[in-house]
Parts: sequence; structure tokens; C-alpha cells
Amino acid sequence: MDPASILIVGANGQLGLALKAKYPQAQAVDSAELDITNLEAVRAFNWAPIKVILNAAGYTNVDGAETLEGRVAAWKVNAVGSRNLAEAAIQHDLILVHLSTDYVFDGTRNPHTEDEPFSPLGVYSQSKAAGDIVVSLAPKHYILRTSWVIGEGKNFVRTMVGLGQKSVAPTVVADQIGRLTFTSELVRAIDHLLTTLSPFGTYNVSNGGGTASWADITREIFKLGNFELTVTDTTTEEYFSSKPGVAPRPLSSVFDLSKLESTGFKSVDWLDDLKTYVTKELAR
Repeated sequence: MDPASILIVGANGQLGLALKAKYPQAQAVDSAELDITNLEAVRAFNWAPIKVILNAAGYTNVDGAETLEGRVAAWKVNAVGSRNLAEAAIQHDLILVHLSTDYVFDGTRNPHTEDEPFSPLGVYSQSKAAGDIVVSLAPKHYILRTSWVIGEGKNFVRTMVGLGQKSVAPTVVADQIGRLTFTSELVRAIDHLLTTLSPFGTYNVSNGGGTASWADITREIFKLGNFELTVTDTTTEEYFSSKPGVAPRPLSSVFDLSKLESTGFKSVDWLDDLKTYVTKELAR
């Protein structure tokens, strides 16, 4: 696979930045260079040198999607934008790699398998499920379902390290269970699927290892940072009770990773990647 034949869409997001580091020769665009919600712009794009689209673009403000403006934006980017890229992939015989989410499920099953029926709870979740449906129409597609993504930019781990450095003892949700997914792991999975030309379809991708709650993860972060602070557990319902306009969250985000691993991919334990990440954060 020639890296110069790759188009990275959503190049300035957490995953986009990691993909650019992996594939420096790839063509990288953000909304300013290619507005994927504009069908005419997508059709007019020069697809001649492209063989693979890596769609890392997305409206990811889960609570913002519950507002009038956010609802429109979420559907435009996550559903319409994905549909436009799927059309390009079909017309130009391209491989389309698309990032999905645990939020397409209501979180009542544990673990989630690739063939679980959609059961999205909020507007963001519904727009992402719609995106999965249209992307699946492209013959050459990889839909990567992921959860709890951590990379460069604002994210949970970085926020908790900041609280630790300020000696703030937080109250953290303890009834949402899953595994972290570092962008390094997502990039490894994408590169693995493309280089091995694994069967097209949907794959669950998160780091491996044991499952944990956000409160458990915070304790691990504080342990790694030598922050002697107490983490107080709370429930999702209690945490958001005083916050209006909040989207519902799935309580289980645990993925069955066996399909991806059957292609020869070996998942990295999230605790190992967390140690590396926290060490880098503390050295900033």
C-alpha cells in the first residue's frame, strides 16, 4: 500500500493527528480543505491518486448534539458526510475506513459483538448509527467500532492528570464499564487491516486487558502520577442529575475483540498504554 494513495479526512482531530504521524506522505484534509457534508465538493475532489479513505472526521460533542444546532451538525457530519464519502468510495473503487463508536448501542449487552443490532440512545448515537449503515454500502469498507478514545488533545486522561497536578480529588462515574482506546492502538489496527487486506466489514477495536470504570481508571492515573488523592465513586444518574440537556450514556462499552484478533492482531493492554501516556503528560 502506497502511503501517498491515502486520504486522511478529519486530519486535525485526535485520531487524525495520529494517522498523519503514521502516514506522513498521505494527503490530509480537514473541513477547510474538504467539506464532506457538501456533496458537490466531495464529487469535485480529485480522487485520481487516492486508493484509501481514512475517515476520522466526526461531530463528537455528545451533549451538544442534543441542542437544536448540534442536532443538525451531528447529522450533517456523521450521517450525510459519511454517505458522501461512501458514494465516492463506490464510484472510484476505494477502500473506506470509517470510525464508529460504542454509542451505537444502548449498553445493555456485555460484551458488544460486531453483529449486535443498533440501539442508539441519543442524537449523536443515532447519527453515528446512520453513518455506519451508509458506509456499509461501500463494497470495500472497514467500520471500526471504538470507545473511550485517548490521543493528542482534550480527553479524560489528560483532564485527570491535570486535576491530580492541582491536588483536586474528583468524583467520578463508576457504573460505566469499558476499556480505553488509545489512538496508537487504533492506528495499529487500521494499518494491520490494510496491510493484511483482512476481510472487509465491521471490527471492534479497543485496547485489550481487563474492564474498568472511569473511577477505576482515575485511580490508576493517580497511582501512576503519585497523586495521593481520593477518588469518590458516583453513578451516571447522580453525576448528571444537576446538568440539564445531557445525552444518555451506555453503561457497558465493553467490546468482544475476538474478530479483530482472528486476523492476527494482538491487542495492547490499556494499562500499558496508559502508563506510557501518563509518563508523557507528566513530562510536559
